[in-house]
Amino acid sequence: MDFAPSSQQRPVALKVLIAGGFGVGKTTLVSSCSEILPLRTEEHITTASIGTDDLTGVEAKTTTTVVMDFGRIRINDDIVLYLFGTPGQERFWFLWDELVIGALGAVVMADTRRLADCFPSLDYFENRGTAFLVAVNCFFGEQRHSVEKVRKALDLDPGVPVVLCDARDRESSKQVLLALMQYVRSTRPLPVGR
Repeated sequence: MDFAPSSQQRPVALKVLIAGGFGVGKTTLVSSCSEILPLRTEEHITTASIGTDDLTGVEAKTTTTVVMDFGRIRINDDIVLYLFGTPGQERFWFLWDELVIGALGAVVMADTRRLADCFPSLDYFENRGTAFLVAVNCFFGEQRHSVEKVRKALDLDPGVPVVLCDARDRESSKQVLLALMQYVRSTRPLPVGR
């Protein structure tokens, strides 16, 4: 994957969304690869979420993103990615319409323990025509299902990339972002800096 620097004066800034279900690792991915102190809008889960948010499989989770996460990573001298992590609960989905404006593409995080939770993200980006890939977060180094099984379960178009990652690991998270850029670049030219 060649993203070699050129002689441009200023790097091009590209916006990437990190989406997926509640508790899948969106905040963790943004935090692990951001070169700046990430902005997190985490709040404690309160009794108000009872009956509203499904905590099945993530019962130990004590906080949730209520607006967005934000981070930045320089890919090379020419490209800087601005990362916007979306909130996962349905009650915050109205924010996605604002966050997606101007996005190069999206990473849809998936947890195979709760695979159905990523369907709303997949539907959203498919309906908007936004390029995306699926990143299966292998918590604790576990790979419960093969890429092929995940692809089949999600009924993805053949061209949509599915990658395995550990959102806690900086290099693994960066590889997800590079895979997204490579995928987008295979479908259209990337914007260039000035």
